[in-house]
Amino acid sequence: MTLAKQVFDQIRSRRTQLGLAVRVTVAATVAYVVATALHLLLPLWAVLTSLIVTQMSVGRSLKATRDYMLGTIGGAIYGGAIAVSLPYSSEAGLLGLLVLSVAPLAFIAAINPSLSAATVTAVIVLLVPTMHHSDPMTSAIDRVSEVAVGAITGLLVSFLVLPSRAVRQIRASAATLLELIADAFTELLAGLTRGRDNDALHRIQDGIGTAMVGLNAIGAEAERERAARLSSGPDTGPLLRTVLRLRHDVVMIGRATVVPLPAEVQTRLAGPLTEVSTVIARFLRSAASALREGAGAPPIHPVHLALQHYAEAVAAVRQDGLIRGQPSDTAERFFALGFSLEQMHQNLCDLDRVVGEWSEAAADQPVRVAK
Repeated sequence: MTLAKQVFDQIRSRRTQLGLAVRVTVAATVAYVVATALHLLLPLWAVLTSLIVTQMSVGRSLKATRDYMLGTIGGAIYGGAIAVSLPYSSEAGLLGLLVLSVAPLAFIAAINPSLSAATVTAVIVLLVPTMHHSDPMTSAIDRVSEVAVGAITGLLVSFLVLPSRAVRQIRASAATLLELIADAFTELLAGLTRGRDNDALHRIQDGIGTAMVGLNAIGAEAERERAARLSSGPDTGPLLRTVLRLRHDVVMIGRATVVPLPAEVQTRLAGPLTEVSTVIARFLRSAASALREGAGAPPIHPVHLALQHYAEAVAAVRQDGLIRGQPSDTAERFFALGFSLEQMHQNLCDLDRVVGEWSEAAADQPVRVAK
């Protein structure tokens, strides 16, 4: 592989981040040009606002714009009202108004972080007149104008310059999470023959948990885009719920596989467990690839067959009485593993259906996606 191809592959793998960098640069430049052309007092705030509202996806940009504009307008009204209704003539008076402006808005922002811009705006409206010798109402209008220019610029750039839809991002995020679940599943079942310490188990589960948080955030952005009719496609709920249930299955299997099975049971179940591990991990990775590419769902019949073989082996172990006489916690883990695999089987069937729905949506995308 040549150096140029390696560089190209690295850039291609980061095209979402590269697109964001381009959008942020364009938004900042355009916001400054527009603010300067309109002779706004502080073009800096237009530029900073454009940076804040230009996010990774259109859905996230919509939320950032809404929150920042609401906070700015609320802070401008409150700060302007305080400055006009309570005039001051000394530094002590200004300090008292500053406390009166900041404290209530900081409390509101602590309750609702989406309004955090209100506190900053109120302070600017209150203090800028002391530096530029203007009145508070003019300061409030200037502040709202500057933020409006930055917000509108950032939002338009998010729509028009290399737009990134959360609906497309959710495919990649869900695919990555399915691959993590496949890796964890393989590692967890291997623990039945060699054991595992709790620290290793926690590291595996924490990685999946972090990815799940990110997937839920992108899912909310995708639904915001759908609500605004900026994109169409399947409801993200079934995909998110199915992946979450698969994550719970891995948690339950992890608890059941902390300690290896008894040696005789290991011998009887080694083959079926290896088949289950290989087939389910392959299905999860194939489903991940199908989500990324918009391809059809992978065949699930091998999963049915592998779990049937495992169930038959478990039935033979129980019939031969290999579990009788074992410590109660060993028996509990043995039956918990079987129950968890059964639950996972149901959830894999759901995943098969959901991946098929998203594949059909990908086939319709050129016609259905709103521009």
